[in-house]
Amino acid sequence: MANLSGKTAVITGGNSGIGYAAAERLKADGAKVIITGRSQERVGEAAKKLGVTGLVADVASVAALGRLADQVKNQVGKVDILFINAGVFEPAPLGGISEEMFDRQMGINFKGAVFTLEKFLPLLNDGASVINLSSINSFTGMTNTAIYAASKAAMDSFTRTAATELAPRRIRVNSVNPGPVNTPIFGKTGMPEEQLNGFAQAMQAVIPLGRFGQAEEIANLVAFLASDEAKWITGSLHVIDGGAVVNNLVG
Repeated sequence: MANLSGKTAVITGGNSGIGYAAAERLKADGAKVIITGRSQERVGEAAKKLGVTGLVADVASVAALGRLADQVKNQVGKVDILFINAGVFEPAPLGGISEEMFDRQMGINFKGAVFTLEKFLPLLNDGASVINLSSINSFTGMTNTAIYAASKAAMDSFTRTAATELAPRRIRVNSVNPGPVNTPIFGKTGMPEEQLNGFAQAMQAVIPLGRFGQAEEIANLVAFLASDEAKWITGSLHVIDGGAVVNNLVG
């Protein structure tokens, strides 16, 4: 396990899925953890179960992110680990993309990520670790994911530039690019259960390791990147996908 004793971590979208698993892991490794989310009820419930601090903020709102940063500053002062995890996934084929869908995915997945870092930058200690949750969709060309994939490709590009600009402060910025992971995000797509099950079976069939990933497995990588064991890693994209990319998962 990584030694994160004495470190403070902020995790956006920490009330479920990968964010929740990361909060659990970082706390177990000794970090003081703050999770955020849009729902007071869900954030409060998750924070109570985890034994961490929960704060409400909608990452799609720059003003809300500013208020969140102020709250964190008042409560803990400085931050050592920033896991920018909040995101949405809404599949749609070309010809079926609405302006609302475009704005929602880009607004949360990319704009929200950029301004999370912007607002928290003054709070980051020198030598801090910033981890962006991206996806293998940013480069696989998978069907029905044009806008989601574009939002994550933008995130990857942002990661590289931010890593370069923040290197003088020894702040490391990396992306974690998971393949299909068993999290509630798929259930929020609006797809019928039968269609979701068919989608899951088709995806698993082309993953060399034969299954979806688990949120805890992604959290393990996040914990490593958050730790001093990864202090010479920055500007990198870290694929964790059961071999999906190796097997040309682009369908």
